[in-house]
Amino acid sequence: MRSIRILLALVVVPTIPALAQRTPDVDRVNQAFQNHILTQGTAALKTDDRISMYATLIRTEPDNLHYQNLLAGAYIQKVRESMDYGYLDRASQVIENVLAQDSKDYEAARLRTEIALERHQFKLAAEYSQALTEWASNDAWNWGTLGDAWIEMGDYDKAADAYQKMVNLHPDLASYNRAAYFRFINNDVDNAEKIMQMAINSGSVMAENTAWCEVELGKMYMKTGKLADAEQAYRTALRYFPDYHTALAGLAQVQAARKDWPGAIANMRKAQQSTPFPDYAAALFDYYTAAGQPAEAAKQKDTVEIIDRLGQAGKEKVNRNLAMIYADHDWNVARALELARNELEFRGDIYTYDALAWALYKNKRYTEAADAMQKALRFQTPEPMFFYHAGLIDTALGKKDEAREMLKKALALNPDFDTRQASIAGKTLKDLS
Repeated sequence: MRSIRILLALVVVPTIPALAQRTPDVDRVNQAFQNHILTQGTAALKTDDRISMYATLIRTEPDNLHYQNLLAGAYIQKVRESMDYGYLDRASQVIENVLAQDSKDYEAARLRTEIALERHQFKLAAEYSQALTEWASNDAWNWGTLGDAWIEMGDYDKAADAYQKMVNLHPDLASYNRAAYFRFINNDVDNAEKIMQMAINSGSVMAENTAWCEVELGKMYMKTGKLADAEQAYRTALRYFPDYHTALAGLAQVQAARKDWPGAIANMRKAQQSTPFPDYAAALFDYYTAAGQPAEAAKQKDTVEIIDRLGQAGKEKVNRNLAMIYADHDWNVARALELARNELEFRGDIYTYDALAWALYKNKRYTEAADAMQKALRFQTPEPMFFYHAGLIDTALGKKDEAREMLKKALALNPDFDTRQASIAGKTLKDLS
């Protein structure tokens, strides 16, 4: 399949200077990159300080669109760090104002695409990115956001083409981490890890960006049972960006795999205090349960339900992570299926099909679950959860040989892939034998 063999020349492609070919809007594009240079010059500042500085500059020159773009970019970076989507709304308001004054402002158009991706408006992000690749075909970033949109919609061939163009134009942290993710999806673990390390070695003016890559590398290690390597990656991420919630959560998962419940609880609570994801509450429910603290576990279940109620009050219709939490714990399987089906309207990637398959299984719709699971397994991605889900679906359908094969694959990747589900996988495999 083309998707599997694409991106094989990553380490030998030449660097092509961005915007080497002039376009009709070359002055505007060059201004955008001057903005980028200014951003790099202030990158040593904390994001809050940069937001404050840009806001001050805007007050002194309220008509300077250059400063407004920088402020919007800082807001988007703050979203990455805090997952507070209020900053995304602020960024969107700034960009709408800039484009209302100058519809040809290139950097604002680029930032508009990032906002669409953060809002999971993938079709819109693809349209924006496609237009930008025609506007400035040698700007690598546009091919990256185009690939991101395609991959979320499940068109992996188009995503591969876009990512390859990005790497060819500018091999750096941004392009390498996308290539590594693509390699992992296609079950090329060794090269995925190597390329992610190349991304880390490329570095970034933003410490959080490098820390993010370390966390992604840690996830690859964790899924394939390399606990010591995963721990090192997460700890390195925390050195780049102290108190980074995703690194703390990753470290907690390593500790949980080692049955270090006090350590796992402490780090996951730190992650939760930074960013109250339902995933963190669900993990804490499992850790407290394993540690024999049912009262504390119950509080975390309540937290998940409160988050869902708040989401419903805000007209939230999609939440793949919440669907998985409900299905994993048999808490509200009808709601899990509703959320997973709604997610499929926006996303067509393998992770959404896995969530749908698992929710269908929990609702005893086994044949439909098997169909969805087949789409999730199209690349044999080394996700223990995928093979575990497939194993239980096959078990329900009476396909014992297939079920054993799938469960063995899950446990071979990482016998402690999940605090709750790994033990079920082991028990089911034993019963089938």
